[in-house]
Amino acid sequence: MNAETQQRILDAVDAGFEAQLATTRDFVAIPSTRGAEGPCQDMIGDLLRARGYEVDDWHINVDDLKDLRGFGPIEHDFSKARSVVGTYRPQTNGGKSLILQGHCDVVPAGPLELWDTPPFSPVIKDGKMFGRGACDMKSGTIGALYALDAIKAAGLKPTGRIHFQSVIEEESTGVGALSTLQRGYRADACFIPEPTGGKMVRSQVGVIWFRLRVKGHPTHVAFAGSGSNAIMAAYHLVHALQKLEIEWNERAKANRHFGTINHPINFNPGIIKGGDWASSVPAWCDVDCRIAILPGWSVADHQKEILACVTAASRNHRFLANNPPEVEWSGFLSEGYELTDAAVPEAAFGKAFNKVYGGAVEDLVFTALTDTRFYGLNHGIPSLCFGASGGEMHGFNEYVDLDSLKKTTKAMALFIAEWCGVEKA
Repeated sequence: MNAETQQRILDAVDAGFEAQLATTRDFVAIPSTRGAEGPCQDMIGDLLRARGYEVDDWHINVDDLKDLRGFGPIEHDFSKARSVVGTYRPQTNGGKSLILQGHCDVVPAGPLELWDTPPFSPVIKDGKMFGRGACDMKSGTIGALYALDAIKAAGLKPTGRIHFQSVIEEESTGVGALSTLQRGYRADACFIPEPTGGKMVRSQVGVIWFRLRVKGHPTHVAFAGSGSNAIMAAYHLVHALQKLEIEWNERAKANRHFGTINHPINFNPGIIKGGDWASSVPAWCDVDCRIAILPGWSVADHQKEILACVTAASRNHRFLANNPPEVEWSGFLSEGYELTDAAVPEAAFGKAFNKVYGGAVEDLVFTALTDTRFYGLNHGIPSLCFGASGGEMHGFNEYVDLDSLKKTTKAMALFIAEWCGVEKA
């Protein structure tokens, strides 16, 4: 691809950027929290059909996925869960195939009064777009779509097959991405534009979600000493798991990527529910937790370590010793992933990056996870993860930086053209 062709594509991204932002704003305005992603999938389907893509829109059947590597249990109403894939099939099949994937699910916004502007009424100011999902990762998904648009606007068409995939459940199980693989979608490479601050994810953690279900013995609080407080017992277990977190971080120091990162293993008690009455010693407490594991660490082995930790802590508790808590696996059961055997797609992206940013792309050792793991671990498909800069993901006043978004879109467009090949339309 010569410099003139590259410049035509870059100019097309510039020309289409205002339209890209308008589409991104519409996408962010949809409150697509878990179980409510349908309107986002409708929008993606409409956008793909309007562009002439072959659209596959299907309901996800958990029974088809439950025995696949990386499946995480589903606990909520899944009857409306869907995946949407738009396929471009070239007239001249001379290039390599590609999966472009984004997730449309977002985490809850939290107390609305703590946002400067409403989370689902996106606002552009100071070179940023604010809104829940603006950074993670709706801007990246729409950016990938407009990268494809720019190639067409430049008078070109790809010569490789492209699957544009919009998935759900990235924030809790990953079964949306898993469903596309179960459906049979494959390619020579996968590209996921998660917000990485303009760096390429080299290695990422896996994640285990679990719930502690703790029992107590209720009494009137006037006689609290004769009962057992389930909430306080849950804290006892949380403290024990914090010690396990310390042990795992010590173990992580031997990892070739994560050994240079301070505290890569993070344990988080994320939800706590318990008790029925302020003047009653609580008889129950549930704590939903998340902890990370590193690439190459066995999910099953680390589940056993969690269980052993909880069991040992219970033995040292007056009530739990005879009334052991339950541990439920409540979402992610995900392995870590390291990008390997990807020299060819990385070289193609390196050319695109150098044209837009100058120099070589930096690696990112990521203490969160992405859907790339399914493609690399399950099917040996090299899966690149690179995207824009932003901030406050999963927090208040989430935003994406618009200059970085434009650069990311340009890099994606040039990568698609380089990887898939292009010819005159």
